[in-house]
Amino acid sequence: MVIRIDASRGTGGGLLLRGALTLSVLTGQAVRLTRIRARRTSPGLKLQHLRLIDVLARISGAAVDGAVIGSQSLCFEPRRALAHEPVIDIDTPGSLTLLLQSLLLPLSFSPLPTRLRLVGVTHAPRSPAFENIDWQWLPLLRQAGYRAEITLERAGFAPKGGGVMQVSIQPISTVEPLHLVERGRLLRVSGCSLVACLDQSVAARQRLQLMSRLQGLNVPIEINSGAVSAPLPGAFIVLLAEFEHSRQSFFTLGELGHPPEVVANKAADSLIAHLHCEEGALDSHLASQLLLPLCFANGVSALSTSCVSEQMLLTAELINDFLPATISIDASLGKPGQLLVRGNGAPRMFAPQADVSFASMPPIPFDRALQGSALGI
Repeated sequence: MVIRIDASRGTGGGLLLRGALTLSVLTGQAVRLTRIRARRTSPGLKLQHLRLIDVLARISGAAVDGAVIGSQSLCFEPRRALAHEPVIDIDTPGSLTLLLQSLLLPLSFSPLPTRLRLVGVTHAPRSPAFENIDWQWLPLLRQAGYRAEITLERAGFAPKGGGVMQVSIQPISTVEPLHLVERGRLLRVSGCSLVACLDQSVAARQRLQLMSRLQGLNVPIEINSGAVSAPLPGAFIVLLAEFEHSRQSFFTLGELGHPPEVVANKAADSLIAHLHCEEGALDSHLASQLLLPLCFANGVSALSTSCVSEQMLLTAELINDFLPATISIDASLGKPGQLLVRGNGAPRMFAPQADVSFASMPPIPFDRALQGSALGI
């Protein structure tokens, strides 16, 4: 059976494409995506998507059709159990954190450890920052049994990128459910105010304004300022609020012409607004990012969120397309809600399947796909 996905749903970005490819590899089910990024000004596949397709096709022996830049249709059929590649180098113009979130699960269930060297964007406005992944997402995944470590060698700001992340992923055989339904009281706030290729006084001014804005929280506050290596100038703030039963990080990127105090106020406003939302252990972004890893747990995970988002509903619908009745959400868009994730257990490495509607087409060598992309065909 082929899972058919209209990838233009929601905001029409790459969310459904990335999730569908990950689920296809882990379940062995072929997928046909249509109208990929159809609502964007430059619709269809971008180079960063081809990089992801390349790696997932190699480790799953997938037959692929449509993997060229600008294509709005893609057919992807895994044909073997996950193969092992000990070292994978990927240079992409896209977000490294979104790429990592797509690759972590398949590589976690491969037979041997994997090391990744990723080159691209580490800090961008509409993607998780490196610190969001390192301080928040990965610690929760480790509680569930995933084993991965990341380090930042060099920051890379959108749109030029050039950042470098090193990733180490250990194989696992079981995932435990998580129960994150109450956040409890605020224990402490920590964070960083960092610049690249700018005077460090900018970072110091950001930190000073943050300390002034947050001192009324009456909890320990520790915010460091400094500089990071990057090929181009940039400034950002990441804050981490630690509660009794959960944690939440907040990323704010500096903008050209905005004084450091304005950037700091924006960061402080984000954290304070979250504190005022008393319902939900997790914000909508983190809750959405946990759904896919937890659908392979041995048991039922329970999450609560301060706001049910469109991204969350789309992710839940996509998972249920591949793994029926896995996700249930008890609230409507924009409301606080409870999420249940009925784990299906670790993926069973699938046996070769009979041909499906597009399986008779031979796998497309990825170098040919990229050649076609360069020609615009």
